[in-house]
Amino acid sequence: MNLDNQKIYYSISEVGDLLDVSTSLIRFWEKEFDIIKPKKNSRGNRIFTKNDIKNIALIFHLLKEKKYTIKGAKKKIRENKEGVNRNFEIINNLKSIRDQLSQIRDELKK
Repeated sequence: MNLDNQKIYYSISEVGDLLDVSTSLIRFWEKEFDIIKPKKNSRGNRIFTKNDIKNIALIFHLLKEKKYTIKGAKKKIRENKEGVNRNFEIINNLKSIRDQLSQIRDELKK
């Protein structure tokens, strides 16, 4: 997930594209999880900060990758959000390293 360093707010469609999830799923998770609190612009459209996107990515990780139920994910976040965030960041860093190593391997094969 590559966030633009210059950008402060993202639309719901941009968040959906970044995480490869539907906008309706993001709206559903917003209702289910207290940690997703997008602001609304003057037109009433949701605008998400980088922190909101990280929280949505964390929820995605728990629900889709770790196969938690919504109830289980809520409990996990409520009981140990810092630990869950730390583990999630470690996993993302390891995935990034794996991707870089794969690129190096592919270059060496040429």
